[in-house]
Amino acid sequence: MRTHADRLRHTLLYELIGLVVFTPLVSWVLDREMLRVGILAVSMSLAAMICNYLFNLAFDHLLLHLGHPLNVRPPWLRALHALSFEISLTAVTVPLISWGLAMPLWDALLTDIGFTVFFLFYTYIFNWAYDTAFPMPVPATTDSESSGD
Repeated sequence: MRTHADRLRHTLLYELIGLVVFTPLVSWVLDREMLRVGILAVSMSLAAMICNYLFNLAFDHLLLHLGHPLNVRPPWLRALHALSFEISLTAVTVPLISWGLAMPLWDALLTDIGFTVFFLFYTYIFNWAYDTAFPMPVPATTDSESSGD
């Protein structure tokens, strides 16, 4: 399992890279001021960091409970991870979007769907790259396992 420090590094890198790409893109697509979108993006980022940490911790515990090795992440599991995270985050972000961009909840939901599609792909790519750069630790074997007992 990843350490708390590794989870913190993962979360901070994910949010920082996301902010750098997301803010100018949304400002341009929605024709809104960069400052307004930036404040919204930082608010959403803070909410997402907390959700990300808790969600990833719960996801890993679920994998352990199901007996799935933590260092094996096939594409279908990465897709499930990304999709389930984005669905859970939507409940938090729609009210933030509504407030931050001064739009009705329905419009905020539609806007959030666009954000979710963007972050669905971003999450998949980021986690693959992160696991490549910072591989999951391989569990140590015990003496009885290595001697064949």
